[in-house]
Amino acid sequence: MQETIIDIRNRRSCRKYKAEQISDEQLNTVLEAATWTPTGKGLQTPQLVVVQDAATLKQLSILNGSFMGWGPDKDPMYGAPTAVLVFTDTTVPTGRDDSALMMGTLMLAAHAVGLGSCWINRGKQMFDTEEGRELMKKWGVADKYEGLAICILGYPEEGGIHEPKPRREDYIIRA
Repeated sequence: MQETIIDIRNRRSCRKYKAEQISDEQLNTVLEAATWTPTGKGLQTPQLVVVQDAATLKQLSILNGSFMGWGPDKDPMYGAPTAVLVFTDTTVPTGRDDSALMMGTLMLAAHAVGLGSCWINRGKQMFDTEEGRELMKKWGVADKYEGLAICILGYPEEGGIHEPKPRREDYIIRA
């Protein structure tokens, strides 16, 4: 139990990755852990798509960056060699909550196996586009799903993880 608390306290977002692909063993461990994420009524509603090929990662990076007004040379996915796309079942009231919790599980599991990770926003915007919907169709993601976020994974490059900020004093209110 203590190791879990330590992992929660020490996990940080990584914003600079080595080009080396993560091992299948690490990826499978992270993905398997994600399947144990608690979901409303145990419905296991999130859908994951793993992307590791450079061309699709570049396409996703450009699409994501377009919502920030960035050009193709700025990478909002920080050069990570693996992306786990998390999709939400829109027919279930707890779909977004289930998917958000799964993002947290992915990042904690990544830390536990020695990987860097980061939550990349704009999943909904990306997959609400024609290009995004075509990708979903190509991957076999049903129409009832929408994008939530991307969990990028990889080996941290030097300087990719920063020291944590102090915790706010008013974080917790005891009523």
